[in-house]
Amino acid sequence: MMIWSDSDSAGVTVTVPDQGTLLADLARRFRMGQGFAVATLNLDHVVKLSRDKAFLEAYRAQTHVTADGNPIVWLSRLAGQPVSLIPGSELIEPLVALAVEHKVPVAFFGSTEATLNASATELSERYPGLDVVLCRAPPMGFDPQGAETEAEIAAIAASGARLCILALGAPKQEIFAACAHAALPGVGFVSIGAGLDFIAGTQNRAPAWVQAIAAEWLWRLLGSPRRLAARYAGCLVALPGLTGKALRTRLQFGPEL
Repeated sequence: MMIWSDSDSAGVTVTVPDQGTLLADLARRFRMGQGFAVATLNLDHVVKLSRDKAFLEAYRAQTHVTADGNPIVWLSRLAGQPVSLIPGSELIEPLVALAVEHKVPVAFFGSTEATLNASATELSERYPGLDVVLCRAPPMGFDPQGAETEAEIAAIAASGARLCILALGAPKQEIFAACAHAALPGVGFVSIGAGLDFIAGTQNRAPAWVQAIAAEWLWRLLGSPRRLAARYAGCLVALPGLTGKALRTRLQFGPEL
């Protein structure tokens, strides 16, 4: 198994091979009244895992980890353990459809109030029967390990939501998901990053042809170079070591084909 954190004794791995498998298990959990916490692993997260202990512990607490980012998919294949790309932003609509099917109330948490409300309106039009019971944007500077976390979790509990879409960005959303899932074991939490901004139209995702050639990272970099240059530089620096680790994993365990 390809372990993405430094600690092989309790490391972070991709646990879901494809979207169909993920959605089938989440549907089962809805039927049984069980919650979950889903994180979508990308290369930036891998870099952060080695630097941020709270982020690492939060990832270890997730029930499902998907491959969000082509480098994770490519390195997993190199390790002989192929997985499919499952970006967080592309999980929102399948999750909403699943919530409608199973009559699961939904909460949107994070981002801004305007984005959440616009997303709720748009998705309700696309998916009749969608029950959005909470749109809650925490205050600026929200600390998922701070004193205000308990009140935010209480608000989600009071809403009756059984699925909570988290749009706080990493590492806040994964840390909050771990805390909230522990407190509300019957609620599912899914960290989706900027996905609601794409639906609300407050951010534009790369065109389909850019996504198809795996250049979405370049699209984002060109759109926000000051914010993203250092982040992507760190990812590039990490790639040689991760490539070596993938090859060692393949030699040690063999391909899981």
